[in-house]
Amino acid sequence: MPRRPPHLDALLNDWPYEFGEVNARRAFGADGRSVLQMRVDLGVLQLEVSGRPDGARPEGFESLADWIRQRDAEADGSPWRLDADECAEVDREFVQYYHRRVAWLALREFLNATKDADHTLALMDLCAQHAPNDEWVELHERYRPFVLFHRTQAAALACLEEGEPRQAIDALDAGLEQIADAILGDSFDGALPAAADPYTVGEESADRFLADADFADKLRTLRQSIVAEYGLQPTLEDQLSEAIANEQYERAAQIRDRISEQRDR
Repeated sequence: MPRRPPHLDALLNDWPYEFGEVNARRAFGADGRSVLQMRVDLGVLQLEVSGRPDGARPEGFESLADWIRQRDAEADGSPWRLDADECAEVDREFVQYYHRRVAWLALREFLNATKDADHTLALMDLCAQHAPNDEWVELHERYRPFVLFHRTQAAALACLEEGEPRQAIDALDAGLEQIADAILGDSFDGALPAAADPYTVGEESADRFLADADFADKLRTLRQSIVAEYGLQPTLEDQLSEAIANEQYERAAQIRDRISEQRDR
């Protein structure tokens, strides 16, 4: 009779699951390498800290994203599409990087969280180019504002840890613009509405808009707290918002010109 594998009772009992919390920690593998562990309701996930979180090397590459880039290079401009099995593998990679990203955020390792968010965003872009159909693209794109929220939050908090509050504000402003663009697409005019107007974003997407706009609201709250805590002078974007709110449209136009000049430099 084959020997039964060892149980995990001691590990699970020593590290109880806490509902609603991301329970993550660093640990060491049998060979002494650093790993991440996450306590989930049904057990423990262990993730590698570099490369793919599961430690696999798909087709010999560090990640599927790298494999897709290589396949692009070999195709030399010729169009190609991911097949069903490859799409399933891409979905696995999305999930793995999500788990590691939230673990990094819980551990306040913000640069690592930013790096993993960038990987996910790049994989989304690659999938959009080689997806078998538009529906599969949309399944991933609907999460872009969420990934951008994590990426922006991590980048801003990393700047704060380095004692750079102004750079944190810049990271938040850039992220807010990216989230607005992801939500509104071609209808984005540089300003994110405060609420979902079905006539603006479409009746079917109004509920989703509200959920995505909540990410922007949280980033704005973080931005306001940084400005207040560090006594920062208002940026041109802040001055523009204030001018519009006060219906000072001539002043708003002047500030827009100054913002455009800065971006063109």
